[in-house]
Amino acid sequence: MQLALPRDLRSFRPHGTLPDSIRLKLVAPNSGMVQTTDKKSKETEPQLEKFERFAQNTKQPAWMFPLRKAGITRFAELGFPTLHDEDWRFTNVAPIAKLPFNPILEPVPGGVTAEAVAQSTFGSLSATRLVFVNGHYVPELSTPPADRKIKVDSLARALSVDPDGIEKHLGQHAEDEDNPFTALNTAFFQDGALIEIPAGHTVGAPIHLLFVTTDKETGASTHPRNLIIAGKNSRATVLESYIGKDGSYFTNAVTELVMGEGASLEHCKFQNESLRAFHIAAIHAHLGRSANLISHSIATGAKLSRNNIRTVLAGEGVECVLNGLYLTHNDQLADHHMVVEHAQPHCNSHEYYNGILDGRSKGVFHGRILVRQPAQKTDAKQTNKNLLLSEEATIDTKPQLEIYADDVKCTHGATVGQLNEESIFYLRTRGIGVEKARRMLIHAFAGEIIERIRYAPAREELDRIVWDRLEANPHIAENNRS
Repeated sequence: MQLALPRDLRSFRPHGTLPDSIRLKLVAPNSGMVQTTDKKSKETEPQLEKFERFAQNTKQPAWMFPLRKAGITRFAELGFPTLHDEDWRFTNVAPIAKLPFNPILEPVPGGVTAEAVAQSTFGSLSATRLVFVNGHYVPELSTPPADRKIKVDSLARALSVDPDGIEKHLGQHAEDEDNPFTALNTAFFQDGALIEIPAGHTVGAPIHLLFVTTDKETGASTHPRNLIIAGKNSRATVLESYIGKDGSYFTNAVTELVMGEGASLEHCKFQNESLRAFHIAAIHAHLGRSANLISHSIATGAKLSRNNIRTVLAGEGVECVLNGLYLTHNDQLADHHMVVEHAQPHCNSHEYYNGILDGRSKGVFHGRILVRQPAQKTDAKQTNKNLLLSEEATIDTKPQLEIYADDVKCTHGATVGQLNEESIFYLRTRGIGVEKARRMLIHAFAGEIIERIRYAPAREELDRIVWDRLEANPHIAENNRS
């Protein structure tokens, strides 16, 4: 959707409103106008009402309003997904739909200190760091880049200074045709990170994006939007972490990743939200010729979390590795849904996801390898392994191949099981106690994923987190006694 607006306008307060078909949902009961009464419309009314006020009171580049308007329109059309939607049939997001919709539109002091940042995951690493509290950039807690050749900035600030340089990428790669949460993010995002790495440049220190939620209001929501642009033959490591204090809040994040020819990027996302919170995220990557992407997703927090990952291998010779680990307990649900689209020949992709589930928790894995007709000589592999530590834990796994090319090598598989008693016995014969033996085996299972992280300090820190979690939960081992 495009509006004919002057290109020399740098910001404006939009006076346009939603299409009449959408506004019908917002009219007052006594206005005499026809109202829609279906369930989907009632669920989306709070978001539509907030968007009317938000859009009219937000300064933004001229081209932003039609982008946001298209997002809220698509959200209204789709509504919240239900168990009748194929891509969501194992993940019930009704608890999110029932939350009051309270987007945090203004900075809210969260009491986050520099000491707290240093004690958070990746916080002690020497890195360029952008810190966002309740969805808004906090410069006094952040560390600007020492490398002046790269641009690492708040997206909100970049949009106010140089919006035209961002227009060709922002919102162009995150597809919201079938994902209402991505559409909702497009409508409401206010801040996030902008990372631009020039062609041929290698970034020495990692770039860390830290998102902290402290607002305990039920339904408080943030919609971070990150845009990472890696120029031709550039090299970088990006760490992205989400943490929060106790609260029933909602994080709805989108990261767009654009890689030029020959670019190499390691991206590591760590999610450890409040166990009462909800976390929905999307990563959309567009990979140019001979690009090399390794992306890790480590999920340990949130009551309900879902990572939607879509990578488009748009050039020949691309190497892509998607690597993930989810650890759940009590009544947590962790969902990973991914599509790897092979659009050009001679590309390789590998997906490795391991799940460790305890208590009454649930895991969901849906991976689809899509090979377009031109993508001859494709080599694609997909593996999902799950370790159930209790009789009540469940996993729904669905690896999938969709192939339209002739000359390809594609495999997929999934396993579900418990700890191997023979392996436990072997360790016990070496003088290791039963509880430690079980923890060692679980730790080794997680290590299959952790060891693929190339940046050693991040790998070592995440490895400690996994072991500490096992040490703190002795019942994990108890539940596997035969």
